[in-house]
Amino acid sequence: MRAIFFDIDGTLLTEKPLIMLFLPQVYDTLSKKLGISKGDARLKFLREIAERKNTYEWHDWNFFFKSFGLEFRYEELIKSYPHKIQVFPDVIPTLEWLKEEGYKLGVITSGPEYQKLKLRITKLDMYFDVIVTREDVKTVKPDPRIFLYGCEKLGIEPREAVMIGDDLNQDVYGPRNVGMMAIWINREGIEDYNFATIEIRSLHQLRSILGGFRK
Repeated sequence: MRAIFFDIDGTLLTEKPLIMLFLPQVYDTLSKKLGISKGDARLKFLREIAERKNTYEWHDWNFFFKSFGLEFRYEELIKSYPHKIQVFPDVIPTLEWLKEEGYKLGVITSGPEYQKLKLRITKLDMYFDVIVTREDVKTVKPDPRIFLYGCEKLGIEPREAVMIGDDLNQDVYGPRNVGMMAIWINREGIEDYNFATIEIRSLHQLRSILGGFRK
């Protein structure tokens, strides 16, 4: 294995604190705009998100803000509350180790360009040789093109790469379909009737997994 690719949200960091901060503001603004209760505004907004799950648009908060005529911009929320984007504690030690071991590192995300802002604000961008967003290929995971594009950017074959992420469909089955090794990081211990070939609870476990391939 020569290269390791990572998903962002739920894998390297969590944006949940930021989401919990701005969603009440969204519901309040929407309720006033439509003349409905905050509860109804919440249901309306979340229903729209649920109906578009796993589509190209689903991965972009700005799409939903615009759909309801709201003036929120996710980039501005990130800049205003950078401390609400929180890196998991096992991430930096793992990235440092992978760099020392000589791996090429990359990110493959279904999110838009503001994903790069998250990496910049958390100072994670410095670890990666390539960052691929949906904008680069106009598609999202698990479409094979996004994984093949990442491999091409690093000058490697898919069989030489590992993809690590928290979504079974996008980050495990998608890359496996193009010949990449895939590792499911299941931070919350979710039980799923599907299964991943390799499942980890922490990125620290990569040391033993990847070490086995170098023996």
